[in-house]
Amino acid sequence: MKVKAIRFAKPGAASVMKWQDVELGNPRAGEALVRHTAVGLNYIDTYHRTGLYPLPLPAGIGLEAAGVVEKVGRGVKHVKPGDRVAYAGGGPGAYSEARVMSADPLVKIPPKVSDEQAAAMMLKGMTVEYLIQRTYKVKKGETILWHAAAGGVGLIAGQWAKAIGAIAIGTAGGPAKCRLAKAHGFAHVIDYNKKKDFAKEVRRITKGKGVPVVFDPVGKSTFAGSLDCLAPRGLLASFGNASGPVPPFDPGMLAAKGSLYFTRPTLMSYNATRKELEASARALFRLVGSGKIKIEINQTYPLKDAVKAHRDLEGRKTTGSTILIP
Repeated sequence: MKVKAIRFAKPGAASVMKWQDVELGNPRAGEALVRHTAVGLNYIDTYHRTGLYPLPLPAGIGLEAAGVVEKVGRGVKHVKPGDRVAYAGGGPGAYSEARVMSADPLVKIPPKVSDEQAAAMMLKGMTVEYLIQRTYKVKKGETILWHAAAGGVGLIAGQWAKAIGAIAIGTAGGPAKCRLAKAHGFAHVIDYNKKKDFAKEVRRITKGKGVPVVFDPVGKSTFAGSLDCLAPRGLLASFGNASGPVPPFDPGMLAAKGSLYFTRPTLMSYNATRKELEASARALFRLVGSGKIKIEINQTYPLKDAVKAHRDLEGRKTTGSTILIP
């Protein structure tokens, strides 16, 4: 069976991605054939495309999608043909009309959640879940800092923090993005276009105490300031590299700034088992189904226009979640 998919043969700018014919076989043991209805766009896709996170080439791209199971291979019991499913992970290749993949990452979509919502939230939403429930368990009344508050992950994080009863400080670029973040649960939003020294603002908001945890998907440009926002024995969870990877640093710096902790967590490590994956997805679906978290799909592109979608994402022209429609 032939389908169309986005693939690339060399790392580079968005233009290296091509809309190509791909031949699909039948699923083998432990695999499923999924026909995609919506595909999620995530910043990690740009890391794969540029070679920051190298892939064996030529390669597909994309880690998140929703769709319908068409066939399953031997031994697959948790999903069956006709099931609406979504996934985040399982190897790149989501930018396709359909794919044969490991059935392990697939979870059933509950009736209250649409395919579009699922494709827009699985990777971002489960990222928020593991960060604020497991990397650092955020508690009611705590003040936290979240960078890129108007992005897809940030908008979910603000709402999740508010549902817990935490006080979330966000950073964003420009008045429109700051308003968006405030409308999605952030109690305070720092416009880093106006106030370059966000650490000074965080100290002012917290009356000099700092915060127990900083969640940072930006990387290089925010690393030093993020450490300065932390209270003694605070944790910096660096989970992305939007501005480039964090440069090498002397661990003695963590001691000098108050016995700080630094971690570089990933969703794949935190949802490594079926039990962890299902618990993470269940927590996300519950909050979305209850209305406490609303998934904002602010951009939709045809899948064949993935080049434009990547350019807009890297050009900071997007807010909230973005989906690609096959």
